[in-house]
Amino acid sequence: MADAFSTRTIDVTTGSRETAHDLTGACADFLDDVSHGRDGLLNVFVPHATAGIAVIETGAGSDDDLLAALHDLLPADDRWRHRHGSPGHGRDHVLPALVPPHATLPVVGGRLELGTWQSVVLVDTNRDNPRRQVRLSFLG
Repeated sequence: MADAFSTRTIDVTTGSRETAHDLTGACADFLDDVSHGRDGLLNVFVPHATAGIAVIETGAGSDDDLLAALHDLLPADDRWRHRHGSPGHGRDHVLPALVPPHATLPVVGGRLELGTWQSVVLVDTNRDNPRRQVRLSFLG
């Protein structure tokens, strides 16, 4: 019988600009390897103080709209008390309060049960850290 719990860490290069990086394919690949067609839960977690996980539409502008909204809510200026790194970096440490560092998603028949236009994305506004890790965990 397959393990009831499986986990994998993936490396993501986000580069030097704000991004909403689509993780949906990586999630599906992980589930193909470990779910064995079972129902369960997929937890997606980013162990960084300046990144988050969102479930949004991608490719039709919503990902750019999310980044624009975050830029409006959390401007990269000198208002932040947390001041190391690039100008406005303190806002990156507030991001996980608005875009949490995790999402738990249903898996049905070994497949991620997302809505038609939903994708799982890593949201990263921190231009100082171009490399991220994301932990995928399946509980069947």
